Order: sequence, then C-alpha cells, then structure tokens
Amino acid sequence: MPQITSVSRRRLLTMLGGAIAAPHLVSRDAFAQEAWPARQVKYVNGFPAGGATDTLSRVLCQKMSELSGQTFVVENKGGAGGVLGAEAVAKSSPDGYTVGLGGIASNVLAIGSYAKLPYDPRNDFTFIGGMWQLPNILVARKDLFSSDIRELLAAFKKEPRKYTYASAGFGTTLHLSGEMMNSMAGVEVNHIPYRGAGPALTDLLGGRVDLLFDNLPGSLPSVRGGQVKAVAVTSPKRIPELPDVPAMAEVLPGYAMISWTAMIAAANMKADLVAQINALTMKALADRGLQERYAELGAAPWPASSAEIIKFRDDEEKRLLPIMQAAGIKPT
Repeated sequence: MPQITSVSRRRLLTMLGGAIAAPHLVSRDAFAQEAWPARQVKYVNGFPAGGATDTLSRVLCQKMSELSGQTFVVENKGGAGGVLGAEAVAKSSPDGYTVGLGGIASNVLAIGSYAKLPYDPRNDFTFIGGMWQLPNILVARKDLFSSDIRELLAAFKKEPRKYTYASAGFGTTLHLSGEMMNSMAGVEVNHIPYRGAGPALTDLLGGRVDLLFDNLPGSLPSVRGGQVKAVAVTSPKRIPELPDVPAMAEVLPGYAMISWTAMIAAANMKADLVAQINALTMKALADRGLQERYAELGAAPWPASSAEIIKFRDDEEKRLLPIMQAAGIKPT
C-alpha cells in the first residue's frame, strides 16, 4: 500500500548531489554543452486549469524556468481523466521540448477504465522522474445535513442513489476513491464525472452535487474558508494539514488512495536527456520555497528516478486493477 512520501530537503539535495557528482549528466556545463533547454519547453497537463494538478504543475514549472533560464509553459489539455493530455505527449517528439504530467490516472487507472486507449500506458512513454504525491479528500456542500462520515454512510445506505458525488473525470483516482467507498461500505452514491476538478468544485459550491472527491490542494482553500465541509481524507492515516478530519480507513479498514504524478515524455528519449531533465526536476523539488508552497497545498515532493517510477507504476497496476474490478469499474 503506497504511503505519502515525506521528503526532507536534505534527502533531495543528497540525491541531487549524487547526480552532480557526474558532471557529464547534470552540471551546468553539461546543460550548456548539450544545449538543453535551449528554448521554450511545453509541459502538457491533462487536466483543466484551476485544479490541483494545474496549481502544482505551475509551481514546479515556474521553478524549473527560474533554474534553467528557459520558459516552461503549461498547456492544459483536459478530458477523459488525463487521457487526452497523455495522448498529446505520447505523440510528440522525444526531444525534451514536450514533457507532461503522467501518473496514476493516465498510466494505471486508464487501463482499467477504457477498453481502447490512444496510447500504450506502459510502453509509449519515457518516465523521467517523480513530481509529487498527495491524498484525495471527500468534501460536502456546505448545506448538506452532515459532514460526519459515519452519519453520511448510514444515510447513503438507507437511501440508495439519492446522493451524488462529483469527480474530475471517469477513471481518475477521484472516481476510484468514490467507487471504493461504494463497494467497501455497501452504498450507492451516484458518480457525476466532470472535465476536471475545477468545474466539479464549482458545481459543489453551487449546490448542484452533494459531494466531491478532489485532490487535497484543489479543495483545501474552500475547506479553510468554510465554503465546503471536509468529510474524510483517502490517505491511510490523518494528515497534518487537517488533523481533525478522519481518514476514510477509520471507518472502512484497508481503504487507501494516494495520487502520484511523474514527469513523462514520448517513448525512446535518449538516456542522457532523461538524466538532464530528471536532474533539473530534482533540483526544483529541492528548493525550499517550492517545498513550502507544496506543503501549503497538502502535497509532498516526490523525488524518484526513471527506473523507480517504472517499478512503482508496475506495482500500482498490480494493486489497483483488481480493486477497480472489485468495485465494478469495467473498461468502456
């Protein structure tokens, strides 16, 4: 079961220092010699503007721009739970000037959600390195009768299909978070998929849906501002940002869902270029300002090598696809 990685700045700098020990891979001289990045880099985010992935991506890309002296532009290409964005990356050139957001949604859950994908989630990408991990959160509209998870589950069981929960899209960790709740609690709450977390949160605030499973950074400001009510987090344990909000596992033992992201590019990227992009990413993640900003948003920097990401992705596929099948999620 994955745990949210708590990463110290010292560990990040140690990892980066090890890479710097190999000047042909990551030193400033190497960047200059290899001429990467010599121009603007496009970063494709498969989710719309306004959601957690958008905010976290922009924080990271801004820091990478500062460190490299070249602009990293975030292009939002939302739809199909990150699939459209991942497709755009898969069909780009592996030259280092188009990278993007991969991870649990587009590279694992999509396998169990779509009968036919426009890319191979395992083989059509270069997995460059980790970016962040974060839990999801279940929030309720402000005027819902209760925010106590036990009371809500009892109501859901008493009146099947009366209530609705929104998510950022079919096949995302947010969708699976809701279906795991339905399956493990024996309840039926209707799923309303949106094209991204931003529109879903807007409809929750407007009272058009009852609940929302969201990445923590997306709804945290609304929770703190009192616009929505926090119900539970999907991490195995409570989190420091919301110590009074229970983990879903407290009422549904074994429940856990962690969102993780990796920087990806098209398949067959040269190894030395992968090393350079990974090194710049790790250097950005080691920045104290970025770490503080991520902590404010409830996310943890996730330094990981290309090989570590590939193994982690494989392990997640083995863990999650059977859970999706048990929850009744079938490829369509």
